[in-house]
Amino acid sequence: MKAHPQILYVDDDQKATELMLRFSEDQPYGCHVFTNPGQALEFFIEHGTDIVITDLRMPHMTGIELLTKIREHNTDIPVIITTAYSTVDDAIEALRLGAADFIKKPFDMDELMLLVEKTLETTWLRQENALLKQQLRAVNKGTSMVGDSKAMQSLYETIQKVAEIRCSVIIEGESGTGKELAARAIHELSPEAEQPFVVIDCGALTDTLLESELFGHEKGAFTGANQTHQGLLEVASGGSVFLDEICNISDNMQVKLLRVVQEMQVTRVGGVHPIDIDTRFIVATNQNLEKMVAEGKFRHDLYHRLNVIKIMMPALREHLEDIPQLCQHFIDYFNQRYHRQAEGFDQASLAAMRDYSWPGNIRELRNTVERAMVLADGPQLQLPPLAAQIGIAADGDAIDSDLPTIEELERRYLLKVLDHFDGNREKTAASLGINKSTLWRKLQQYRGNNGSQDPDM
Repeated sequence: MKAHPQILYVDDDQKATELMLRFSEDQPYGCHVFTNPGQALEFFIEHGTDIVITDLRMPHMTGIELLTKIREHNTDIPVIITTAYSTVDDAIEALRLGAADFIKKPFDMDELMLLVEKTLETTWLRQENALLKQQLRAVNKGTSMVGDSKAMQSLYETIQKVAEIRCSVIIEGESGTGKELAARAIHELSPEAEQPFVVIDCGALTDTLLESELFGHEKGAFTGANQTHQGLLEVASGGSVFLDEICNISDNMQVKLLRVVQEMQVTRVGGVHPIDIDTRFIVATNQNLEKMVAEGKFRHDLYHRLNVIKIMMPALREHLEDIPQLCQHFIDYFNQRYHRQAEGFDQASLAAMRDYSWPGNIRELRNTVERAMVLADGPQLQLPPLAAQIGIAADGDAIDSDLPTIEELERRYLLKVLDHFDGNREKTAASLGINKSTLWRKLQQYRGNNGSQDPDM
């Protein structure tokens, strides 16, 4: 059993592998480093790993060649490409061959670890997609499913109705509520389920790369464009495209995307002839797009083109009665993954979970169940870390005595946890069940709203 995710790091630079090995000693990951990509491939085939990080240019075998060979054995393991010679064409080629992301050298090791966290998180979301599909199919059969609260039943019914009609959809909700799962469910339940479903994280790409990814480019369109590439909106034609964190795209990209949504045509970068597409647009954000439109931060015309149907993902605190079923689902999942035979939580732990507000939502619950299973000595699970976490909000100054808004309550609680861990962001993020990049964004948001900095900023 692997208590922590395993990293396979490949770079022909001996100093780079030594640095990675030293840095990983203080991280919640196991790490295996190789300067020889052939040996790394042999290790991967024999032992597997949770994520691969490989340099692009290496003697005897390039990072793209290693990626291709890894894909012959496993299509799901995420691979991150690192390179000091990055071009847009290299990046796109790696992404098209199945790389999860790329990072340009020289990079900060903390930056790399944030990318690892995000990539592993995305991988989990895709694995957990099977759960929601089973739930939705169970609705059709009239059988029970995980999560039968009124909030979730209403969500399932909405998704079923939306899936049947090929219209644009906006999915809003807090981080960790499963927006990508809902998007995949809409596609999987639609008549176009056998057609492509393409996911694009708008917050992870620059304008230039996002435009090339969405619309494609012609050979010679820019430096490094050595061949023509089909855009992902073309790839998704006939199916669905999921634009995650749509609120992060620039005004210039909003204008270009608006034309595509209106005309259902794309023109490749460097091209002159429009290409017809037939794509359902599903977009998601953890921001209130209507509010952003009112504040002039998002184009009203694009918003109204996309807002045919809006789906609000319920926060876990709005359907706490589903926690026992969700916990059992995660227990079954981790029993299989870690070769355990856990049976469930004691009643005190379940009561504590139902009394907790879950700022990290279902993602935090999943992390909590996993942590409990890793630390358990037997089939019965307990949650002393969660009890301590709840205690932070319960003792000392009352953080909700003046009936604050949910956003203000979250701000106070997050800062309370941060203070509890003496400003340590890694421990704070782990306790809250969110990644460090999400924690950083929230701290930035709170600073902007209140004109003050957090202790570690």
